[in-house]
Amino acid sequence: MDTAAAPGTADGGREGDLERHPEQRPQGMLPGRERRRTRVERGFMRLIATGGIIAIAVALGAILVGQDVAGWIVGLVIGVTSVVLAALLWSSRQL
Repeated sequence: MDTAAAPGTADGGREGDLERHPEQRPQGMLPGRERRRTRVERGFMRLIATGGIIAIAVALGAILVGQDVAGWIVGLVIGVTSVVLAALLWSSRQL
């Protein structure tokens, strides 16, 4: 027996929920912010994130040096990784 539930019922999915409450839109894992961050808060968040980029680069360099990788390759990998992560950070509109 194949019984399909009607939309909006307990087994039917979300279509009925959206029709009953159109003002409640589904959100991601984090709720939307009610206000924009202040300039100081954004600067502090970018500073913390930049510190994280430096930490990732240091850890990556330590791993590569520990594996006896050539110095120029270590420098290249750390440089490219840092630039890419910094570009992602500074292009973000969330921070």
